[in-house]
Amino acid sequence: MASVLELTDVSFVRNGNRILDNVSWTVDEADRWVILGPNGAGKSTILQLAAANQHPTSGTVDLLGERIGKVDVFELRTRIGLAATGLARRIPATERVGDVVLTAAYAVTGRWQERYESFDLERAAEVMDAWDLSALSTRTFGTLSDGERKRVQIARAVMTDPELMLLDEPAGSLDLGARESLLQSLEDYASSSLAPAIVMVTHHVEEIPPGFTHGMLLRDGGIVAAGPLDEVLTDARLTETFGLPLEVRHESGRWSARAPR
Repeated sequence: MASVLELTDVSFVRNGNRILDNVSWTVDEADRWVILGPNGAGKSTILQLAAANQHPTSGTVDLLGERIGKVDVFELRTRIGLAATGLARRIPATERVGDVVLTAAYAVTGRWQERYESFDLERAAEVMDAWDLSALSTRTFGTLSDGERKRVQIARAVMTDPELMLLDEPAGSLDLGARESLLQSLEDYASSSLAPAIVMVTHHVEEIPPGFTHGMLLRDGGIVAAGPLDEVLTDARLTETFGLPLEVRHESGRWSARAPR
């Protein structure tokens, strides 16, 4: 099975602080990964490396058959789907939802003078329908609820049929109903044989959609454990990762964790 992402002995230092320390990790084309860890563990930094938005301080990042530092990252980014809070901040509040999704074809935020083919327009309409956004196509991004914005970001990431999908806390800040609706949509997407490799960052095991296959636990910039979910999400490993006793349950395809009473 071909790998789409490979980090080899990667370290990342910012302002003298070592955010990642000697991380090695491989994502194959059929994998669905979730990354968990406390705040400051390095989760979002790994996602930024995987999105070709950062270069490692040391080590190598091989992404979709190309090595970061030896490739045009602007072209590479068009092959990657990214839904992240940082990206959402760059979307103009006055941009129509339909255009937020459509502009992914050029990997830009904010429609300007791009020229789109009929295929692009048809693809955008198809994706918005699949993610229950058709009724919002003429609404502006700034008027949407948190749940609607999350769906728009994911639809934008899906728009270009990416070879790698990156999701940064897709269910963060959502209420219970919006979270469960989104997780159902993510489960359906992840279960498709046409879906690309997926890497999702979250703070909560309850937000892992059924069908995800692998997990990585990070603490202080290093890997505590990485591999098949049922081998990684154990009481002992989550306790080590978060620094307090935790009990893990897995029922009907969903995970939960809590401190013992």
